[in-house]
Amino acid sequence: MTMSIEGRIAEELGVRERQVKAAVELLDGGSTVPFIARYRKEATEMLDDAQLRTLEERLRYLRELEDRRAAILDSVREQGKLDAELEARINAADTKARLEDIYLPFKPKRRTKAQIAREAGLEPLADGLLADPSVEPAAAAAAFADPDKGVADAAAALEGARAILTERFAEDADLIGELRERMWGRGRLAAKVREGKEEAGAKFADYFDFAEPFTELPSHRVLAMLRGEKEDVLDLTLEPEEPQDPSHGPVPSSYEGTIAHRFGIADRGRPGDKWLADTVRWAWRTKIQVHLGIDLRMRLRSAAEDEAVRVFAANLRDLLLAAPAGTRATLGLDPGFRTGVKVAVVDATGKVVATDVIHPHVPANRWEESLAKLARLAEEHAVELVAIGNGTASRETDRLAADLISRHPELKLTKVMVSEAGASVYSASAFASQELPGMDVSLRGAVSIARRLQDPLAELVKIDPKSIGVGQYQHDLSEVKLSRSLDAVVEDCVNGVGVDVNTASAPLLARVSGISAGLAENIVAHRDANGPFRSRKALKDVARLGPKAYEQCAGFLRIRGGDDPLDSSSVHPEAYPVVRTMAKTAGSEVAALIGNTSVLRSLRPEQFVTEAFGLPTVSDILRELEKPGRDPRPAFRTAAFKEGVEKIGDLEPGMVLEGVVTNVAAFGAFIDIGVHQDGLAHVSALSKTFVKDPREVVKPGDIVRVKVLDVDIPRKRISLTLRLDDEHGAAAGGAPRQREDRQGGRGGGRPPQQRGGGQGGQGGQDRQGGRRGGQGRGGQGDGRRQGQGGGAPAPANSAMADALRRAGLAGPEGRRTR
Repeated sequence: MTMSIEGRIAEELGVRERQVKAAVELLDGGSTVPFIARYRKEATEMLDDAQLRTLEERLRYLRELEDRRAAILDSVREQGKLDAELEARINAADTKARLEDIYLPFKPKRRTKAQIAREAGLEPLADGLLADPSVEPAAAAAAFADPDKGVADAAAALEGARAILTERFAEDADLIGELRERMWGRGRLAAKVREGKEEAGAKFADYFDFAEPFTELPSHRVLAMLRGEKEDVLDLTLEPEEPQDPSHGPVPSSYEGTIAHRFGIADRGRPGDKWLADTVRWAWRTKIQVHLGIDLRMRLRSAAEDEAVRVFAANLRDLLLAAPAGTRATLGLDPGFRTGVKVAVVDATGKVVATDVIHPHVPANRWEESLAKLARLAEEHAVELVAIGNGTASRETDRLAADLISRHPELKLTKVMVSEAGASVYSASAFASQELPGMDVSLRGAVSIARRLQDPLAELVKIDPKSIGVGQYQHDLSEVKLSRSLDAVVEDCVNGVGVDVNTASAPLLARVSGISAGLAENIVAHRDANGPFRSRKALKDVARLGPKAYEQCAGFLRIRGGDDPLDSSSVHPEAYPVVRTMAKTAGSEVAALIGNTSVLRSLRPEQFVTEAFGLPTVSDILRELEKPGRDPRPAFRTAAFKEGVEKIGDLEPGMVLEGVVTNVAAFGAFIDIGVHQDGLAHVSALSKTFVKDPREVVKPGDIVRVKVLDVDIPRKRISLTLRLDDEHGAAAGGAPRQREDRQGGRGGGRPPQQRGGGQGGQGGQDRQGGRRGGQGRGGQGDGRRQGQGGGAPAPANSAMADALRRAGLAGPEGRRTR
């Protein structure tokens, strides 16, 4: 009996089938993953958001599989070739690849040589030679020569018979499945440089003569080689197994032996044995190997994409959930030299209250005038924080802010360096034009920098997640796969934090469970026309916000200081009666119950369980009432860059500094230590123990203490370690070897004798190549010495290109020498 989709997913997740069925029913009914995970725990018996996301993805895949299965059954049935055995095989296929293998013989295709041979009546010859090798092939074929049918002689007849058998071998689903898995387990991907491309393709130098088993290739290396091929620098070959020693002469492959065994072909000295063996060899080399190569290439790309998407999504989640500075008036500074420093002041709610442009740096050098303007703005608007963009002129502007603070201690200002990733994408967007009408595009960047310090999540959702740029090889990835994953991350983050419905922008509201972009616009329009919402119930008055949308979104929207104190919590309106019962039991008003830890902990959750609300939900309600509307993000703190260390020339090996993690890749972490170039802490320098995934140790936004291991000023490369007792001055990295590939990096340097050139960020919209939304390219390749900086993967866009440019990167991904 064929297992149901729900049963299969349940088996994969290690949960009960009824849990999966409940989740599927809710998803099909229009519920979102955040809503189900938070408010339907009883229905799914506590499936969490990670399980639900996996379930959702597998459900999509398996339903596509079922749709394809139905189409194939219809196709074969129409051909009159569907018997019970074939139908059972089709129904038992558990992957798309297996299904296509079975369908291949029946798939409509252009007339093949085998088809032409069958039409010429040569199939009996092919069957006869396969069944009885004792027959002399040429003699048997002579009887099938028929010029009228296009078979000129015995040789032509044998050629037709060979075409028939070749196709038969290549369309045997069980055989192809076995050979595919063998090739995956034994084969390798090999790369060679194309003639005359050595200089132009220097960034791929580590792949000029390269081979590695399929099962050992990390995602970044697969994507790098595929890009090298796309740019006409590399020729890639999928080799089924390690090459044989040519001194031993030609050796039949194990694949040919498997094909021969499958069809009972063996060399026993019979007249037809050699012809059949040659047919097997022909089938393998001209058809089957080619077919498997295409399959495995797709498998390699898909697996590499999945890993790259996972890294991007994980980094995006960390960035979105970075600590917010909160509702504090902030002065945003978008640094620049010739064009000046753009200034924007936003109040505690994020509203723009002042803008200006100052010119403290070269060539104008109006330092005193700039300080006076900033002091006046800070005093006039009660500014508490100064947000400084981390691009070109950032440290010079940081010094300006430090001078402002030292001269005006009464202002009690705190300065913070802020990532500019995607700021120019936002500045030039239609939403920015709508949100900040009449404001110069350059000033909008300063507004974005100030607001993202106040609340990174609320500001970054205004930008396409792909433009935030915390991934690898983004432009080589499937657009659908990447967008789906990143959108899910944004949705989970926004709903996990909650949204103030009276201050949220339309893009932020559009990420709330159940709210579409159009509905978000309607909420904002209603708020503008009627004033702030006083209760969650008032949301029902918004145009097109029906019962289903209200059910999905209400628990994630917050109303501060409204008519009902529960509206500022994550308690869903449907559960308000439970809270009122709790208050009655405690002899208290609801408002007095909220935050009253001692009373809340005296209540027994079991007392309030009903048919509609089980123990998990009641327990969640009690926890929420203790700390209503609590923000799951960490507390805000800033990194203190060391005074006097402002450029790479100020660094010395052995220095211990504080820095901010800007990006995390599979090969290590990029860290801003305040010198315009991010340093690289290789994966082997993150911990004293083996680290498989750098994100186990650090995440974007983390503030860390690092030691400088090596500084290469000409190449602008910095090698760092989180292992503060590591010896500095070791060979450009100093970290002990571990079996992790150096998959690129922005620090660390590589010795001149190592191959790997590469390029830093190219292009980009302003100042640093690729900064703030540009699509630069980083060095690809694969350096071969552990601890060497190598290059970074191509920047996804702004943040990656920015960091690459600041790192002065020029080199491929370092990979240790074996």
